[in-house]
Parts: sequence; structure tokens; C-alpha cells
Amino acid sequence: MIEKQVEIWTEDGTADALLFRPEGGEKFPGVMHLPDIGGIRDSHKGMARRLAERGYAVLLVNVFYRNGKTPVWAFPFKMGEDRSMKRMGELAGALPPEAMERDASEYVNFLAKQEGVSGAPMGVVGYCFTGSMALRTAAARPDKIGAAASFHGGHLYTDAPTSPHAVLPRVKARLYFGHADGDPYMPKDAIDNLEKALAAWGGKYQSETYPGAKHSWTVPDSPVYDQAQADRAFGKLTELFQAATK
Repeated sequence: MIEKQVEIWTEDGTADALLFRPEGGEKFPGVMHLPDIGGIRDSHKGMARRLAERGYAVLLVNVFYRNGKTPVWAFPFKMGEDRSMKRMGELAGALPPEAMERDASEYVNFLAKQEGVSGAPMGVVGYCFTGSMALRTAAARPDKIGAAASFHGGHLYTDAPTSPHAVLPRVKARLYFGHADGDPYMPKDAIDNLEKALAAWGGKYQSETYPGAKHSWTVPDSPVYDQAQADRAFGKLTELFQAATK
């Protein structure tokens, strides 16, 4: 496995990232792995590497580069703790919807130019906070994104005009949404409304809730990590990319 540190120039600064791809002269479909609010760390490196082993060139991006280079946390995150909640607000606040789409387009352009990346449609996957960014990436670059997935994505359907679901008319990719069970960031009524919006959209998609799986269950360093359900999620992800990016 080739693992390479890279930098991506954007309108707002330079994003640090890692690029994983299998060894050899073959070209592979490009995939973007967008980490949760915790940023790039060993758990997400392992997830990106595992995906690359299936035959993809995977770009793991520090989407929070406006707040600093990796690591973007100088202390352990603790839900409810004042300094943790303040830092989470800083990271999320620096990445509004318009910045997500602008950055996503730059990431797509960068990945397309890398050695070992084929011209096949690309994939993107986001976790928790970046679940919405994966959807916005598909909307920003329908010419390049063939598949987008969100796992335990939060606030995917809201009443705000900037709700992620509002970008669906611009999306041409095949979509997958894996929801947590009883997720406070994506409750059942929001899931129901998202699924109604997806049905009205008319594209290819799947949306399902993982019984017993809690918010952040796919990430190995999460306190609620569920290996069996995480493996099922990974299977769904690779199934999606196999169908839409090769």
C-alpha cells in the first residue's frame, strides 16, 4: 500500500491530506474519505487504508484546515465539556455549506490529477458532521461524483433553506445513507423526511437505520464502536462504490 502526504491548494488556504492507493502501475477509481469532527487520526487512517485495499485511490482530507493542520484537536474530546464543545463549534463554524462545496470541487480536481487515479466516476463518503459534506460534494460536482455515502450523518434534513437535502436536484450520483438508531443529530422524523425527499428526487439511493447502532458506531476509536455493524456498513460502502465508480 502506498501512503503519501499531500497538500491541496484552495481559495481559503492549503488543506493537508493523505493519499492511499495499492502498489503497482494500475489506475484506480478515486474516492474521498471525509473524517468526522475529530479530524484525521489513526482510526480514520485505518478506515481509508482498508477502503484503498479494495482497489481505490483514497484521499483522506483535513476538511478543517482553516482551523489548522492535523491534528486539529490539542486535547481529548469529551462530549459536554466546555472546551470540547467550544472547539467543535469552531471547527463546524468554519465550514458553512458554501465552503463545503467550494472545497469539495478543489478536492475532486486534485484527486483526478494524481498518479494512479483512473478516469472512472469518483466516490465520496462522510461520517457524522461530514455526512452532509459528502452529499454536497455530489451536488457540487455531478460531472465527477458517481457515488456518495453518509454514515451517522447529522442534520441531513432540517427546515432551514440551507438544509443538505435541498441540494438533491443537483445530484446525479447514487446515494447511500446509514443512520444510527436513536441518533439525536438525526432523529426518526428527520430520517422520514429525508426519505420522502429522496423518493421525490427520483435518483438511485438507499437509506436505512442500523438497529442498536449509536451515533459514531463505524469509527474504531468511538466509545460506541460496534464492529459487527461497522463491518456491515463497510460492506454497504464497497457495494455502492463497486456499482457506481468502476
